[in-house]
Amino acid sequence: MTPRGTRTGEDAEDLDVEEVLALVNDSNGTHPPDPGARGEKDSAPTPRKPDTRHRATPWPEARDIAERAARSATRAARRAPLSVPLDAALGLTLATPLDALTDLPSFDTSAMDGWAVAGPAPWDVRDEGVLAGHVGQAPLTDGEAVRIATGARIPADTTAVLRSEHGRTDDKGRLHATRGVVPGQDIRPRGQECRTGDQLLPVGTLVTPAVLGLAAAAGYDTVTAVPRARAEVLVLGDELLTEGLPHDGLIRDALGPMLPPWLRALGAEVTAVRRVRDDATALRKAMTTSDADVIITTGGTAAGPVDHVHPTLRRIGAELLVDGVKVRPGHPMLLARITETQHLVGLPGNPLAAVSGLLTLAEPLLRTLAARPAPEPYTLPLRDAVHGHPHDTRLVPVVLRGDEAVPLHYNGPAMLRGIAAADALAVVPPGGARPGQEAELLDLPWASGGIGVCFT
Repeated sequence: MTPRGTRTGEDAEDLDVEEVLALVNDSNGTHPPDPGARGEKDSAPTPRKPDTRHRATPWPEARDIAERAARSATRAARRAPLSVPLDAALGLTLATPLDALTDLPSFDTSAMDGWAVAGPAPWDVRDEGVLAGHVGQAPLTDGEAVRIATGARIPADTTAVLRSEHGRTDDKGRLHATRGVVPGQDIRPRGQECRTGDQLLPVGTLVTPAVLGLAAAAGYDTVTAVPRARAEVLVLGDELLTEGLPHDGLIRDALGPMLPPWLRALGAEVTAVRRVRDDATALRKAMTTSDADVIITTGGTAAGPVDHVHPTLRRIGAELLVDGVKVRPGHPMLLARITETQHLVGLPGNPLAAVSGLLTLAEPLLRTLAARPAPEPYTLPLRDAVHGHPHDTRLVPVVLRGDEAVPLHYNGPAMLRGIAAADALAVVPPGGARPGQEAELLDLPWASGGIGVCFT
């Protein structure tokens, strides 16, 4: 038996995830038409050859490459949307329109506690009232009233609902109005919000708590949505502790606790968090045995004696799409394509540098795989001057105060104190920014007021 609210057969729109993504892009006007959708040459990003001279990618270009990589993977995977129960759909993207399965409300209801009245005052009040969820009473006749609760079904031939605070009874028990009564007042007529078949929300809508409420009210038990991309986190390093205080040259792992909820907030399903020692063989095994759509590694992306990410990617035949980004912190981040449908984002090991990599490469990659709409860019003036790098973009934690962004201290690559208090990251161009200069802002998932609640 098909669950109530499931779209099947001729009622379902036969869209795969690539087509949903195209609709999202078209409706938001955020991207040019996808050449792959027109049968033209695949728009997958051109890989950087491992043996060429290293040249970091400009920050905006790196984000574009990550998004194009996800679009290419979506085409290759041909993932089908899923029917998802409402309690598991938060943070997903609708793959079919949400059409009303019933009129809302489905019958005339009272908008207030009070009396349903018929004809002019005074009214004789029935002994038994009408409660929400109970079978409606017999039709009213002129001069008759009945107690009614908010949400209860209106008896037939009701003229209006008189609020409790607007009525009084005389010594004979008759009801009088203390102010004028307008026909239809405080009655929610059937179909006031929608009629059966009306489109409530289009394809590409992000499922928020309010969307879940609307779907339930409209009669749905499930929604058809884009499945989450599967992400696996590989935490690299022999120097990392999982509990207790740092000691004897060992430090606490900050990224293991931070990355999984952050990735979930970006729309991913985190399938595993694995700790990998500083060993090339162990890293290769971890990479080649993962079945995740996106592998996230921490550390090991530079050229130190135990930085094994680049050599391992070469050995397994991966294509480097981004090998370093002109951004501070986070310069040695990377993006590699392991197969047509699997990518690896290499984050630097310093915590704030890793956050920079998340927002530069992982966010556009995972957002596109989830068919989420791109956030609308916005700017605010900086309250204080921000020192810039001579050649690279800087990402600086800020708090939002009124119509200004206030730069925070403790914004070094290894520091989390600033980002823990931040609402966003300001994009500071090479050379820095002066007080009052407009800066693009990247919202943090929990500060954007959208699906930032989706941490589990």
